[in-house]
Amino acid sequence: MDEEAAPKRMEEGLGNSTMDKKQEEVVKNDINDSTTEHGKERIIMEVIGVKQKTKRVATLDAFRGLTIVLMILVDDAGGAYPRIDHSPWDGCTLADFVMPFFLFIVGVAIALALKRIPKIRYAVKKILLRTLKLLFWGILLQGGYSHAPDDLVYGVNMKFIRWCGILQRIALVYCIVALIETFTTKLRPTTFTLGHLSIFTAYKWQWFGGLVAFLIYMITTYTLYVSDWSFVDHIDDDKPLKKYKVICGMRGHLGPACNAVGYIDRHVWGVNHLYSQPVWRRLKPCTLSSPDTGPFREDAPSWCHAPFEPEGLLSSISAVMSGTIGIHYGHVLINFKGHRERLKQWVSMGFVLLIIAIILHFTNAIPINKQLYSFSYVCFTAGAAGIVFSGLYIVIDVWGIRTPFLFLEWIGMNAMLVFVMAAQGIFAAFVNGWYYEDPHNSLVRTTPPLICAHIFRKNIRVHHSIGLMIFIFFYFKSN
Repeated sequence: MDEEAAPKRMEEGLGNSTMDKKQEEVVKNDINDSTTEHGKERIIMEVIGVKQKTKRVATLDAFRGLTIVLMILVDDAGGAYPRIDHSPWDGCTLADFVMPFFLFIVGVAIALALKRIPKIRYAVKKILLRTLKLLFWGILLQGGYSHAPDDLVYGVNMKFIRWCGILQRIALVYCIVALIETFTTKLRPTTFTLGHLSIFTAYKWQWFGGLVAFLIYMITTYTLYVSDWSFVDHIDDDKPLKKYKVICGMRGHLGPACNAVGYIDRHVWGVNHLYSQPVWRRLKPCTLSSPDTGPFREDAPSWCHAPFEPEGLLSSISAVMSGTIGIHYGHVLINFKGHRERLKQWVSMGFVLLIIAIILHFTNAIPINKQLYSFSYVCFTAGAAGIVFSGLYIVIDVWGIRTPFLFLEWIGMNAMLVFVMAAQGIFAAFVNGWYYEDPHNSLVRTTPPLICAHIFRKNIRVHHSIGLMIFIFFYFKSN
């Protein structure tokens, strides 16, 4: 593969514009009328609206598809294999890589999508509109409105609606990182000598945004005073409501009960609007079944019964750093033209981040913790994302081995569809909706995979993913 030609194939949005005769006449007429402000405006909007043949980044699509598949795997099989499910508190499991991988991908995609910005106002409008769409779908899908696939009902009590979630966090990170990229377009140097450090100085404002997020998170986490708090357990409707009290009165605590992340969410959203089934319930102080889910111990502390928001406000501010690191990888992809130069930047940064995270974790300075989205967690997962992204780049774009990854690419290009259909149980709800006489006599509850699931202690929804993947495979083949 030609080293100089490769970047042109790799960079998204560099394809030649194609216009039919009618479009050409419109643009020519607008150019003739360009002496007026109205004419200039029409030229800009018409050129933006011209359909372009773009060369997508195959590595990015494959990485996005791989992350979606990983998400489906851990969502459906995590209940059967706790070792791959989210870590109950400190530590990092397979499931804990999904969210930061998504945010890393968002950062890379922002760098490519906003490489050229014809009009800042138009770009800002598109960013805000996409952010609102993500927030809407996030609240609808994860706010509690749908009870699929287990219950064929819908509706949510607004007193207990969950305001936070995966798409809401992605929306926040996307909005902040994309707006910084947009508003600093004219502040970047037009030309600069490429070097190992010059790429950082050329995009210093993006790193400044990441630094601000880091400072807000660290200062708040270690200086905010967390007072005692109480809550009412609404989980079990068959039992009378019980009120619990958690004793805190401390600062800088990184345990489940008295951390600043939970404190802010309880005061901003309200304790009834947080996630009601936090993974800390699998900790040894809470259940004898640890690390699996099980009944509470008789001497379980009160916080074991409490809600906790894993995609909360303060932890989402920390997540901005994941997007910042991702956009840096996108900047390297755009500005460095050779495979060797790109990989040198990516791999070196990936290993540096991993080393920082390991040191912070094993010295117990800042443990790796997904629930708190700690700084060591940011470094560890972003470093891993950089290494995986580099590995896919070598295989797909350097060696040209693309065919085995076409399925992942397709999933990556249709990530939102697969997320809604699979991760949010829409496809499983559709299958479960066909029953005979009684909802329990459904396709889901009477199929052979369910028998196998019981034998191997699988989660009841494992075969939903299998059916979905088969469905997508044949859909992909037919198109």
